[in-house]
Formats: sequence, C-alpha cells, structure tokens
Amino acid sequence: MSGFLEKVTGDFAGKREWRAVKARYKALPEDYRFAYEEIQKYIWTTSGVETMAPLKNLLDLFEEGAANGRTVLEITGNDVAAFADELVRGEKSYFEKKRRELNGSIQKKLGKDAR
Repeated sequence: MSGFLEKVTGDFAGKREWRAVKARYKALPEDYRFAYEEIQKYIWTTSGVETMAPLKNLLDLFEEGAANGRTVLEITGNDVAAFADELVRGEKSYFEKKRRELNGSIQKKLGKDAR
C-alpha cells in the first residue's frame, strides 16, 4: 500500500528535502539568490543529475561566501558554467542511465559482438 501512496503523492522525504533547500537559498542575499537560481536552471537542463547533492553543495559554498563577505564571482570565477559543470562532475545522471539502457537493449537484441 505504501508503494501505491508514494506513486500517487510522490516521495515525501524528497519533497521535505527540496523545501529545506528552497528555504536556505531564499535566505541568501539577493546576488547569491539570483546566481543560485541561474546555476540551478543550468544544472537541471544540462547535466541530467538525479540528486540534490550539487545544489546543496552550492548552497554551502554560497552561505559561507556570504557570511565571509565574498562576492558570487569570487566563489564561482568568471566562467560560471564551468564552475557549475564541476559541481556535477561524478554525479549519477539521467543521461548515463539512458546510455546504459540503449547499450543494453541493442546488445541484448544483437549480441555483444554484433557491430
């Protein structure tokens, strides 16, 4: 029954985690909030990550930077996209999952040695 409820309502733990992250980033100074939202959009649309870990790491960095009076660009550098790419390096991604599924499907049907 709990599996059915989770499918209908979604993962409550994940929702709680997202709300906690959202509350933390809303407490950041304006420049940090803007940068966080933009980096978040970039990560979601380009990386395919399946966890919130990179965004939590970003929050940690931004909270510490704000507390120490640093600017966003002092933390990220001028190439913010490269900074964001580094945040997700090594994380499991949706794209990797799809690659494995494609390779497995083709190999299963055609055989591992088929080319």
